[in-house]
Amino acid sequence: MNKKITELTDLPSPAGADILAIVDDVAGTATTKKVTATNLMGLAPVQSVAGQTGAVTVSAGDLTDGNFDGEAILGFDASINDQTGTAYTLLASDNGKVVVLDNGSAVTVTVPSGLGVGFNCSFVQKGAGQVTFSASSTTINNRQSHTKINAQYGVASLLAYAADTFVLAGDTAS
Repeated sequence: MNKKITELTDLPSPAGADILAIVDDVAGTATTKKVTATNLMGLAPVQSVAGQTGAVTVSAGDLTDGNFDGEAILGFDASINDQTGTAYTLLASDNGKVVVLDNGSAVTVTVPSGLGVGFNCSFVQKGAGQVTFSASSTTINNRQSHTKINAQYGVASLLAYAADTFVLAGDTAS
């Protein structure tokens, strides 16, 4: 029985040796031809991205719609910025990084203006010295008015949700 392609139910992915029948009726005389799935896929055009063909590497900045169709993002690790001093001022280059603060004495992290909306950074208090966040021409909000990481091995995040306005969240303390 002949059916239109639109009338067929979905098939699982074909194996390379599976044969697909193709009916060619350009001249008014139907001719059936056979092609394997491997041959058909080998002839499929390669889509281009920004003028490139073949395998294309896509960076996180190129993913604008945020839709990964349920697929996991692999190979996406945050960069680590190790700090061992008692004072650190955030830089724009810290965006998306994990700042690990390792000192036995108290550590002050200064949050300056101009980091940009969407700036986000995570912090790990690796050392015994408690980490305090200090605003410099910025506003740091916290649900409980906390300004510190709670204790050694505590983790906190800082996110700019408006220009020079941040929220501090995580394992925090006053």
